[in-house]
Amino acid sequence: MKILISGASGLVGSLLGKRLEVAGHTVVALSRAPTGSGVVWDPAAGYLDPTALTGIDAAIHLAGENLAAGRWTVARKEKFRASRVNGTRLLSTTLAQLDHPPKVLVCASAIGYYGDRGNESLNEASPPGHGFLADMCAAWEAAADPAATADIRVVHLRLGLVLSASGGALAKMRLPFSLGLGGRLGNGRQYMSWISLEDTVRAFCHALEDATISGPLNCTAPLAVTNAEFTRCLGSILRRPTIFPVPAFALKILFGEMARPLMLEGSRVYPEKLLAAGFHFEHEALAPALRWALAH
Repeated sequence: MKILISGASGLVGSLLGKRLEVAGHTVVALSRAPTGSGVVWDPAAGYLDPTALTGIDAAIHLAGENLAAGRWTVARKEKFRASRVNGTRLLSTTLAQLDHPPKVLVCASAIGYYGDRGNESLNEASPPGHGFLADMCAAWEAAADPAATADIRVVHLRLGLVLSASGGALAKMRLPFSLGLGGRLGNGRQYMSWISLEDTVRAFCHALEDATISGPLNCTAPLAVTNAEFTRCLGSILRRPTIFPVPAFALKILFGEMARPLMLEGSRVYPEKLLAAGFHFEHEALAPALRWALAH
């Protein structure tokens, strides 16, 4: 297939693009800067030339501003939302208008959709939560409705914490934990629904190829853990103590508003639809997943 990918240079997109090319597909990057044979767009300005998408068989949408890039302000939160909602709406609307639309649009979403849910076990049928992230994720997914209306199969992969030593949360945690300065965040009871980078890429490929899958799809490993359990496991693998808990008030002082939804709150998310579709996880348990991530 000829597959369009936005966010192709990111943590997930770069590996996903390579896997698709190895499988024999042609990957076309959708980016804001010219990249050889790629397609240029400007989501903020609402620019995407439909003629540049001629012949696209499938699209994968990963683009979005990094939520952990700095302290949240009103302007930054609007940028987070606009980069996801406006970009998704522009892409889905443009694809829907093509004479020969692609068969499938696979969009990244996030388990932030569920909000802070304590010990509740959540699947794709669970209602949305409350707060900025939940509201943003709901609007993000709804922005792809024009594509679904045009009979394009739309899948929303609700991503959990993607484990990789090359980027994301684990990359930031590695140094302090390696120095023996790691510890639980707040009371440590908040759930962390994680998934290995390898399984994340495989889940995107599965969603792309399995015509029976549509709508929300939880992209998390089956065995979520609490922050305290995650902390102990990472410390054990690195052979370092984890005796320096970070109080909630300190996180709020250091990181402001983003501390609560990104560090002190969590959700216990189960990949019910992915498992029902026959997906096999390479990394079901946390310890092997962390060892694999830290070795690659």
